Order: sequence, then structure tokens, then C-alpha cells
Amino acid sequence: MANIKSAKKRILVNRTKAERNKAIKSGVKTAVKKVNAAIEANDKAAAASALVAATTTIDKAASKGVYHKNTASRKVSRLAQAVNKMA
Repeated sequence: MANIKSAKKRILVNRTKAERNKAIKSGVKTAVKKVNAAIEANDKAAAASALVAATTTIDKAASKGVYHKNTASRKVSRLAQAVNKMA
């Protein structure tokens, strides 16, 4: 355990940031699952609306530094590609 005051504060700050990042990543995963569920159900309209919501969630995560911008872009691209492939 840390003895120095600044080290103790760092531990608390890092724990807070880790919890925040975990919550944001969890939200992204949920949004992606909703898109994938709509694709599995073959519901083009639901998939398109879920894609818009997922894109927003992923972009917000990238802007907060949870995901690298290229990672976020890749996730959005793959989801959009999957939705567009639907017949």
C-alpha cells in the first residue's frame, strides 16, 4: 500500500477512471449486441436505427479517450458493413 499522499490519490483517481471506462465500454458492447440481434432477426429497419445509436455511442467513447479513434472507426465500419449486407 502506498504511503505517500499523492500516490494514494493516484490510486483513487485511477480506480475512478477505470470504473468510468468500464461503464462506457459496457455501453458500447450493449449497443453492438443490439445491432447484431437486429441483423440476426433480419429486421433491416431495426438494424439501421440500432446502427445509428451504436455509432453515436462508439464515437462518444472515442472522444472520451476510452477507444482509440481508429478502433472506433473500425467498429463502426464493420457494423455498417454488416447492416448494408442485409438483403
